[in-house]
Amino acid sequence: MMQLLAGDIGGTKTILRLVQSGTNPQETLHEQRFVSGDYADLVPMVKDFLAAVSNAQPQAACFAIAGPVVNNRSQLTNLAWSLSGDRIADELGLKTVELINDFAAVGYGVLGLTSDDVCTLQSGTHDDQAPIAIIGAGTGLGQGFLINCGGQYQVFPSEGGHADFAPRSELEFQLLHYLLDKHSISRVSVERVVSGQGIVSIYQFLRDRNFATESEELAQVVRNWEQGAGKRSELPDPAAAISKAATVDRLAGRTMEIFIDAYGAAAGNLALKLLPYGGLYVAGGVTAKNMPLIRDGSFLTAFSHKGRVGPLLDNVPIHLVTNQSVGLIGAALRAGQLA
Repeated sequence: MMQLLAGDIGGTKTILRLVQSGTNPQETLHEQRFVSGDYADLVPMVKDFLAAVSNAQPQAACFAIAGPVVNNRSQLTNLAWSLSGDRIADELGLKTVELINDFAAVGYGVLGLTSDDVCTLQSGTHDDQAPIAIIGAGTGLGQGFLINCGGQYQVFPSEGGHADFAPRSELEFQLLHYLLDKHSISRVSVERVVSGQGIVSIYQFLRDRNFATESEELAQVVRNWEQGAGKRSELPDPAAAISKAATVDRLAGRTMEIFIDAYGAAAGNLALKLLPYGGLYVAGGVTAKNMPLIRDGSFLTAFSHKGRVGPLLDNVPIHLVTNQSVGLIGAALRAGQLA
């Protein structure tokens, strides 16, 4: 057995976890949350983390990065950190360090989930040799897939969230044109609708077309967010406020109905491309916060509403990920593979 280091690195917060390999699931020895901006680089943060643990001797590390990773290097989007896996390994005295995209970490993480970490939306017919698909709405819309290669899965992230948004009704066509005009753009990606930002955009669309009277409480949250460009991370999350009010507020409720339908349709599109009979895992913060709405039936209806090929999707196992540490789990599992 050996010690492994995993990290989930974001512009606002970073979570580090030290685990013991050789157990299933891996045993967590220590975990700590840091304010990313308090440090000039990841290395001093890791040193502080390890100093708090007696006999901490990790041999390999994997860090999930909220941003692009190329050749084991990453320039964080919302943080003045320029990271290199090789440099971090040298400065920390580790055998190997790998940087991976945060949604790739989710891909590895689904392999380490237990039945307590998921809510099965559709049992389907599981096939170990078929691909596994992952999709997750959060800040954007992450997508990816896993392929079984001789008993070991390889994880492949994708940029499927930037595919075109495909309206399926007159209302969604109106939403498309609203977003084109509002942002003065020539195309709309699916993540402009299926994401936390998408929830706000749908709300604005309905509000600006006077679908229903806006409550003063929600109006204030959304207005502050609209006027707070540049410091939105410090403001209450309007998407969370809208989803929380969905059961008591007509405008918020219709917003979430449109969002859940579009989310299910996007998941169904991914499933058509991959036929992931190994399972489709729906992750992301928006998923975990809106579990009752996703389970009410409209997500699954939109997922399988694919015309004559719709029945192909009835056999896809669909699992909603409830464990918000799935990325950390994945980074630790990947560190174990590297070691």
